[in-house]
Amino acid sequence: MNWMTWYNSLAKPSWTPAPSTIGLIWSILYPIIAVTFTLVFIRAYQAKIPWKIALPFAINLIANLMFMPLFSGLRSIELAAVDIVIVWGTIIWCMVAIWPYSRWIALAQVPYLIWVTIATILQLSITALNF
Repeated sequence: MNWMTWYNSLAKPSWTPAPSTIGLIWSILYPIIAVTFTLVFIRAYQAKIPWKIALPFAINLIANLMFMPLFSGLRSIELAAVDIVIVWGTIIWCMVAIWPYSRWIALAQVPYLIWVTIATILQLSITALNF
């Protein structure tokens, strides 16, 4: 069974966005993430901020990149649920950690936080509906 057939077979809340909508949102968010995270890593490399400030950004990036392989590759809705909670939590950690050094980078994460909050609720709902 291909991935979309499997995904379509899952029970989902009625408010689940269409896959094209999800793709559009990520295509807007990924450039914001790329620019701001890159700036954090450059500043840490240049010793303008401590490396511990870059840590939540690194964890977030890894967890974000792991979501689709866990969800669509392994087809593990449970591991994907744990992963997205990590993504959500590390966004907040990123914002708090970077705030004293760059408020605009912290504020640039707001759209990411809003979307991942929605995505986390969606993933937890899908997990509960298919448990």
